[in-house]
Amino acid sequence: MGQFGGFIMCKIPNVKVGIKNMDFTSHRGKFSVSLTDGREIIVPVSMFPDIQQMSVKHRNEWMILDDQYFSFEHMTRIYSVLDVLKAA
Repeated sequence: MGQFGGFIMCKIPNVKVGIKNMDFTSHRGKFSVSLTDGREIIVPVSMFPDIQQMSVKHRNEWMILDDQYFSFEHMTRIYSVLDVLKAA
């Protein structure tokens, strides 16, 4: 388990895939998420309005939490690998 902002996080039940890396610069208007099973998911930033409103500089200040979650230095919201898979 990991801790973020006082919250303890756990693995998502029945989800075996995690987030390995993220890239907000290679695809205009989109971001890519590299998964631990080798897949790369490319998602429109518009599917995540909170992220879309962030500056490019702040988008690049992302962090992966417990392999299955991600957030940003200047954001309190936490997204999961499931959010990315649903948006793809």
